[in-house]
Amino acid sequence: MIPSSSRFPAPFHRFLILLLALAAATLVLAKPEPIDIEMSLKRVSEHVYYVQGMAGIATDNKGFISNAAAIVTDDGVIVVDTLGSPSLAQRFLEAIQTVTDQPIKTVIVTHYHADHIYGLQVFDDLGAEIIAPGGFQDYLDSPAAGDRLEERRFSLSPWVNEETRLVRPDRVIVEQTELSLGGVSLDIRYLGPAHSDGDLAVLVRPDQVLISGDIIFEGRVPFTGGADTRRWLEALESLDQVGVKALIPGHGPAAREPAEAVSSTLEYLRYTRGVMASAVDEMTPFAEAYEAADWSRFERLPAFAATHRRNAYGIYLSLEQEMLGD
Repeated sequence: MIPSSSRFPAPFHRFLILLLALAAATLVLAKPEPIDIEMSLKRVSEHVYYVQGMAGIATDNKGFISNAAAIVTDDGVIVVDTLGSPSLAQRFLEAIQTVTDQPIKTVIVTHYHADHIYGLQVFDDLGAEIIAPGGFQDYLDSPAAGDRLEERRFSLSPWVNEETRLVRPDRVIVEQTELSLGGVSLDIRYLGPAHSDGDLAVLVRPDQVLISGDIIFEGRVPFTGGADTRRWLEALESLDQVGVKALIPGHGPAAREPAEAVSSTLEYLRYTRGVMASAVDEMTPFAEAYEAADWSRFERLPAFAATHRRNAYGIYLSLEQEMLGD
């Protein structure tokens, strides 16, 4: 509240107004650190655009290794995922603004992993509603979330820095939900814990474009980390693809043959789980089982060298836990 001019001299009153105006202008102009990265907005359908990160590990390409999408309507824009730094999210926002002057109304987060959520604050500061899957809190409330942020402040400095913050959602989805904006309807599909502690996929109804998040990796080896690969397989096997004309995965290029994109991730998970399941059943040490396996069908895929052995080891450990649980 600005003090009444009856209590302070007019020059002081004007000075205070000027200070407040300067402070507001500073907030408006404050932006993340600029980032020199190639990022092109690709149109998939009438309403849907996306940007595609390169195939690599988390800190490659200045952190631009994942995808994000924008659904443009007559009443605003819905963003799906926000990339791996505020700087990348700002570039994404600027790319969206080249095709529409509509405001960002909503952000849907397919899952809470660092390469998809560190850009959230850019859209949160614009007043967009943040929607996330149930299970997000298992990551966000864990020590791992803070540890990861501290590591990225080092490995992706200055684009992830002390100003980068973790953003909690405004709305949590735990069942299939319909969202409409500007005549465009979305089916938000809650997949439960699969690739992460909670995953969503988004079907843009009028365009029949499916935005899958990281339950599908196109043209590269998936990153499984600590994923529940049994649930992940179940989610893929139950994924309704009827009528889907294009698919935007969490990583890799958009697919015009969605069934092929789904089947490639399915094949990788099924085969790797099968090899590791046999090893666990026979009590074969991981290293021995890994070296004896034939990985030739996957070894030419991007990210194989950086990711696959860790994937296989994580799956081996999870299968041991599944066996104990069963």
